[in-house]
Amino acid sequence: MIESSDFRNRTVPLNHGAGNMPALGFGTLIPDAAVTISATRAALEAGFRHFDCAERYRNEREVGEALQAGLAAGGIAREDLFVTTKLWNSNHRPERVEPAFEASLGRLRLNYLDLYLIHTPFAFQPGDEQDPRDENGNVIYDRGVTLLDTWKAMESLVDHGRCRAIGLSDITLDGLLPLYEEARIKPAVVQVEAHPYLPETELLEFCKEKGIVFLAFAPLGHGMRPGLIEDPVITEIAARVGKTPAQVLLAWAVQRGTALLTTPKTADRARENFNVSALPEDAFEAINRIQTRQRLNDVVNTGSPGFIPRVKST
Repeated sequence: MIESSDFRNRTVPLNHGAGNMPALGFGTLIPDAAVTISATRAALEAGFRHFDCAERYRNEREVGEALQAGLAAGGIAREDLFVTTKLWNSNHRPERVEPAFEASLGRLRLNYLDLYLIHTPFAFQPGDEQDPRDENGNVIYDRGVTLLDTWKAMESLVDHGRCRAIGLSDITLDGLLPLYEEARIKPAVVQVEAHPYLPETELLEFCKEKGIVFLAFAPLGHGMRPGLIEDPVITEIAARVGKTPAQVLLAWAVQRGTALLTTPKTADRARENFNVSALPEDAFEAINRIQTRQRLNDVVNTGSPGFIPRVKST
C-alpha cells in the first residue's frame, strides 16, 4: 500500500491501546485562558483532531469548553477526536492517580480519555501545590514512590475502561527500559522533545521496534530565535519546495515516523501547521544530516518544565 504524501489525515496505530492517533496534534500549553479557547477552536476548524492537554497547564476547563463548542456545532463526533491529558508530578502516589484522572476528565467535560500520560518520571511531594519547593527554592521530590508504583495505578485506569491507552512523557530511553520490561500494559506512547537539533534517534528506534508511538513536542524548536526556523538547510528546502520552514520541519517529523505537537495561536498559523505534506527524499536526507545538537527544555532531567538558558556570545 502506498501512503499518501498528504499528511493532514495521517494516523499512527496504538499497538498498546485502542485506535489510531492523528499524526498532527495540537498542544494546549497556552498561559492565557481566552487564547486557549480561541486557539483550540481555530485548530478544530483547521482540521486538527488530536489535542494534547495537561493538568499542569491549568487550562483543561478552557480546552474542554472549546472542544464541546466544536462538537455542538455539528460535523464532529467525540469519536473523531483524540484527546490526551497528563498526570502531574505531585500526584504520583497510587492513591492520587485515579482522583487526578477523574478531575482532569471533569474539567475537560469528557467521559473517557484516548490517552493518559505520566507528565514526567519525577515524583514531587504529594499535594495540591504543583511546584513544591523548600526554603532554598529547591524542588521537594517524593522518594516514597517509584515510577512502577504510579504505572500500576495507570494500568488500573485502562482496566476500568475510562482511559483507552497510557504512556509517558519527558522520559529518557534509560528510564523507559526498566518500566517497559515490568509493565503489564506496555506504554502506548512516549512524548519527548524532538526536532532536527535533538533527533532522539536511539529512543525512536526503540519505540519503532516495540510498537510505541513516538510523539514529538517542540518540533519547531519552541520558537527559539535564532533556531530551527532560520536554519539555512531548512530555509533552502522551504524555498525550493514552496512551503514555509515550519511546514518543512513538521513534514520531516512525520516522514521519520513520529507524531507531533504544535501550538498555533491564530487561525492562519493553525492552517499553516496543518497543511503538511511529504518532502522530496533528498530534502529529508539533508535535514537528517544537520549536525547541530541542542536540547531546549531541561524537564527530562529535573521534572520541572523550563527553557535551558542560552549563553550569549560576546
